[in-house]
Amino acid sequence: MQIGEAAERVGLSIRTIRHYEEVGLIVPSARSEGGFRLYTEPDLDRLAVVKRMKPLGFTLDEMRDLLALLDALDTATGTDRAALLDRLDMFHTAATTRVTALREQLATAEGFAGTLRAKLDHHGGHLPERDR
Repeated sequence: MQIGEAAERVGLSIRTIRHYEEVGLIVPSARSEGGFRLYTEPDLDRLAVVKRMKPLGFTLDEMRDLLALLDALDTATGTDRAALLDRLDMFHTAATTRVTALREQLATAEGFAGTLRAKLDHHGGHLPERDR
């Protein structure tokens, strides 16, 4: 599929996908005779991994490392596979820690919004229709 369809299916902008290509996170599987980027389902899977890592604050290098690790896991055996699984576990721990931190931030933000709502209600204030 071309970049527009890939962008729509993954929920990223064309510009973002081109940026990920420029920094080496994703490489289109092929190009059409006209030079258009062509993406496959595995390419979309890679884009989905990057999309999910972004809000957790992973760096481009960490994203690149995880993608390489996932690629290597597909064919690794023995000791190599065990080492890759250990690294994958470290990524899992980091992701879980970051999710917990985001939940705490969200709870704080919701508490603050609730406090402001309570102040408005207490003082008889109201929000304009456009801000509700």
